Amino acid sequence: MEKVCKFFGNIHDDQVARLAARPLHPLALADLVRHGRPPLPTEALFSSANFTLSLLPIRLAHRIQALRNLPFIVVSNPHIAQIYNNYVHSLSTLLPYQERRITNLEDEIRFTEVMADLVQTHSNTIPILARGFLECRKYISPAQVTRFLDEHLRARIGTRLIAEQHIALHLSSQPHNGGAVTPQEHDDSSYIGVIDTALRPAEIIRNCEGFVGEICELKYGVRPAVIINGQPDTTVTHVPTHLEYIITELLKNAFRATVECGKEKEPIEATIAAAPNNADVASLATNALEGERQSPFIPSTPGVTIRIRDRGGGISPEVLPSIWAYSFTTFAEEVVSGVGNTSSNGNGNTDALNAISGAGGDSSSLAGLGYGLPLGRAYAEHFGGGVQ
Repeated sequence: MEKVCKFFGNIHDDQVARLAARPLHPLALADLVRHGRPPLPTEALFSSANFTLSLLPIRLAHRIQALRNLPFIVVSNPHIAQIYNNYVHSLSTLLPYQERRITNLEDEIRFTEVMADLVQTHSNTIPILARGFLECRKYISPAQVTRFLDEHLRARIGTRLIAEQHIALHLSSQPHNGGAVTPQEHDDSSYIGVIDTALRPAEIIRNCEGFVGEICELKYGVRPAVIINGQPDTTVTHVPTHLEYIITELLKNAFRATVECGKEKEPIEATIAAAPNNADVASLATNALEGERQSPFIPSTPGVTIRIRDRGGGISPEVLPSIWAYSFTTFAEEVVSGVGNTSSNGNGNTDALNAISGAGGDSSSLAGLGYGLPLGRAYAEHFGGGVQ
């Protein structure tokens, strides 16, 4: 793999090995809100930047090492090589900042601009990787692909969240603008960066229902209704975009199964159940600057269970074992070559990697039993939840 490193990278192997040997910091919501509610004072903003900088190079190095551990012929694929090159470039961009602490606004602004560029650079990582694995499917087993993608997706969730959280805190604070922004101006906001401390799952479900319903009506001409019951006024502290992805994927499966089973007049039920409030989520956050306890969270339920139930007949026993896998071995050669035909396996499910890479997969398709479910589960499990 040394030749690959020299071809793509401008950092030394020992730098990557040294960082990759360090353990990953387990990410918790408390880590992301430890700096307080915006607008942040200057010192808190510097602390957020340095915290971000302490985590990202290690995470990038772990991904570079994982890519290097793939078979040489796989890493040589231009799509996978592009992702490898992006990670090496990102790490080499951050390393100069890691050599010193950010202690002034000029460095913080420049660092945040770099972070925004890196987030944009990696925005299409998963489709590009999937395209590469499709082209290399003769040289790597489905089990290896599943293992790599599952690890990569889970790592990417945390890495992207760390970067986006600081960017959001920067934009909502902006002490560098010279304006006297007072905390009172933001008292009505439940957001700390990208985290909503009073997230209402019922609102997320309604928003996702509208999106999935339009797709369903476009494809089938009908759309089932969604009934929300249980405790619809429940609030929880979470990342809205994560919950939106999970709910969207579950509703896509529910809508599709309901319509194709001829039960479109039967409503889909979404039941919200708040977990017992036996833990004070606010007590998890600490003030890193003053060493004191603080409570940036507004009162909310520490956990919530959402059950989505349809009458579409359920998942067939033949499909059930593979719903969490990133399988790609059933795809026709012409699909890999870019022909816009949607290839399916014997159970009629669009292949996961094809759906991700866009090689014949329609972005608005309701065939959600591919990568959507395992990725949704990864989002849920990132902060201790799950999808069953």
